[in-house]
Amino acid sequence: MTETLRVAVIGAGRMGADHIQRLHNRIHGAEVAAVVDVDLARAQAAVEGIPGAVALADAEEALNNGDVNAVLIATPGFLHEDILLKAIAKDIPILCEKPLTPDAESSWKIVEAEVELGRKRIQVGFMRRFDAEYAALGQIIRNHELGELLMLHHQHRNPSTPAGFTNEMLINDSVVHEFDAIRFFTGEEITSIQVRLGKATKNAPNGQHDPQHVLLETESGVLADVEIYVNAKFGYEVATQASFEEGIVSIGGDKGPYTRSAGRWGGNVTPGFEERFGAAYDVEIQSWVDAARRGGIGGPSAWDGYATAACCEAGVEAQKNGEKVAVKLAAKPDLYN
Repeated sequence: MTETLRVAVIGAGRMGADHIQRLHNRIHGAEVAAVVDVDLARAQAAVEGIPGAVALADAEEALNNGDVNAVLIATPGFLHEDILLKAIAKDIPILCEKPLTPDAESSWKIVEAEVELGRKRIQVGFMRRFDAEYAALGQIIRNHELGELLMLHHQHRNPSTPAGFTNEMLINDSVVHEFDAIRFFTGEEITSIQVRLGKATKNAPNGQHDPQHVLLETESGVLADVEIYVNAKFGYEVATQASFEEGIVSIGGDKGPYTRSAGRWGGNVTPGFEERFGAAYDVEIQSWVDAARRGGIGGPSAWDGYATAACCEAGVEAQKNGEKVAVKLAAKPDLYN
């Protein structure tokens, strides 16, 4: 496919609206053909000022629109499976925001459907892989510039959580990114997960234990840990420190101007993921578009979505029982090797 991608964006909420503007204003080789949302008024508002784009309330109607030749899925995860299966049947390029689906069983169905199709059509939206600092650390690891990677230490801190953010969502909606990052950095699958619950902040809502400490191990024995702290109050911070045989590399630290004035010093912390990873989203979507026009994908695959779903299931189990839990994966199909 060398033609322009005419993208149907499914979901016009926070993430979908951001991608709609990104596709319209900053991405080359693609344009918004349709926006779908169960709230038709929100879809109509999202297409304002985008020539030729139509607002729809049904995803299947968009997939059957002859003007659509690609789809970007930005709905809540529990809605992904049905849309993905219908899009795979259309044999069109798909970018699916994480999660691929909310559980390993349904994610495996997506993998099986793509294997039956015989080619990779799904790219999963783990945008951190496209962040400049993540990419730089990945190169250091793969080039063995500092010897072998031995350990990874991750911090994932949010200022606060929205109403209804459950204990399980700390794993499924937050640490899921670290699961993919660890797999990306090491090139290996995660084999076990343990979650430790220590002293909790008074700022955590009822039913949520925050912060938590997640301990992981990969196939070769690389150890990783994640501090997940979602009511940290001070801002949004995602950082990683990698320990090598011959050095230490840290990414995701404080950014921007360092100011000293009126007896104080310091800088600013990003308030949310849009500001921290905005450039990464741009690179991610452009990579998807460029690869899709060549007939491939430009990032994480459906297998990566399935593997992280399996990690999430093990993580939630470990969260509940406090024990080390093995990550259970099916055999990897040749399509993804």
